[in-house]
Amino acid sequence: MKLDATTLPAFDLPKPTYDRTEIGVGIVHFGVGGFHRAHQAAYLDELMNQGRAREWGICGVGVLPGDRRMAEALTAQDGLYTLLVEHPDGTRSARIIGSLVDYRYAPDDPESVLEILAAPTTRIVSLTITEGGYEADSPDTEISVFGLLTEALARRRARGVPAPTVMSCDNIENNGAVARRALIRHAERVDPELAAWIEAEVRFPSSMVDRITPVTTESVIDAVAGEFGVDDRWPVVAEPYTAWVLEDDFADGRPPLDAAGVLLVDDVTPYELMKLRLLNAGHQSLCYFAYLAGYRLVHDAAVDPLFAEFLDAYMEFEATPTLLPVPGIDLTEYRRTLLRRFANPGIADTIARLCAWSSDRIPQWLLPVIRANLASGGSIRLAAATVAAWARYAEGIDEQGDPIEVVDQLADQLIPLARTQRTDPTAFIDNTALFGDLGSDPRFTEAYVHALNSLHHHGACATLAWLLDKETA
Repeated sequence: MKLDATTLPAFDLPKPTYDRTEIGVGIVHFGVGGFHRAHQAAYLDELMNQGRAREWGICGVGVLPGDRRMAEALTAQDGLYTLLVEHPDGTRSARIIGSLVDYRYAPDDPESVLEILAAPTTRIVSLTITEGGYEADSPDTEISVFGLLTEALARRRARGVPAPTVMSCDNIENNGAVARRALIRHAERVDPELAAWIEAEVRFPSSMVDRITPVTTESVIDAVAGEFGVDDRWPVVAEPYTAWVLEDDFADGRPPLDAAGVLLVDDVTPYELMKLRLLNAGHQSLCYFAYLAGYRLVHDAAVDPLFAEFLDAYMEFEATPTLLPVPGIDLTEYRRTLLRRFANPGIADTIARLCAWSSDRIPQWLLPVIRANLASGGSIRLAAATVAAWARYAEGIDEQGDPIEVVDQLADQLIPLARTQRTDPTAFIDNTALFGDLGSDPRFTEAYVHALNSLHHHGACATLAWLLDKETA
């Protein structure tokens, strides 16, 4: 049965117990993809099922050409969709999420987007626009996240409407500060007085968000239809684990997020560093070696003892020493939990997804670990080897001689560089735009070149075994 508001009562699985016609929009969200729908929207749906947060419904906004498909899917389903949870024991559960009550595709009707952003009822603007979305410096004539936000905030200021909170939910260190800089930078080009008002009035809490959410495939769509009887154009799949740590700094109120399990703190930094340097950088430590060795699914590589040992060693000996104390968290148990999560066969996350957009991810997640350990005298061998594995992957050919589709906004620059490194081994890390001065650090360069040479001459598995050999440590 097709999913929409008229058929919702007929489905025999957990679904909204609240009247969605009574839910007002209080949050406008840019970047409605799988993660937002498995994470933030699911937390809001939980609150609404508790009888709370009725004024905090979500209006999704798309700005990119690829968002048109999401607009069509959600519009056809009245904003409803299915969240499929894959458990490690092979069982599945599903629920229908109803907190997304509106969706607008900005290129088709930018004025309606501006007006809902400027509305007094919109008190939070949230973002999952990926790392690159904060760096894009779009022309003022182009419809963009920060262009729309700037104009909407100008209208709010002119009308005497209170400033909202801009809440980043992206995997970026200090994501609130990153969002603040991006918005103020754009506003300064338009109106310096507006930029000053934004700086004084808008709040930008940082957050740590965590839930593995792979891309929706046809098999997910088929599972939702076959096992749960829901004809859903675009369900979302996720692991059972979910976490959200958020700074409690809001300009004009917030939902009672703590009632849904969100940890509200004064400073998210320790939790943020834990997640970025263990989970996110851990994914990078796994994915390039795994792809080169022939693995295509994350769980298959994560249960290989060689890859699991390498990942655990990176987390324990290189990432953990760079972390701040994390109140309430047992880091040893957190690392063990990560290894179990990566090995969940139900998720069927792809190695290729983890390898994509590396030029955004490695500088944010892994290079800070290397820099911190260089400064303290700590180990960098495993992290440097991961950078080398990325460079080897960027050559675009795996160890079986098959082509690799390198998905990266800088692919046209990186692939030619990578293909020169058999004769010029530091060509890749000499790219100062990505690596800064790391390419001139002798300790990093030596570790990197040794790993790259091993990858070229012996392959990924032999390189991992060499790195883990205690006699070479």
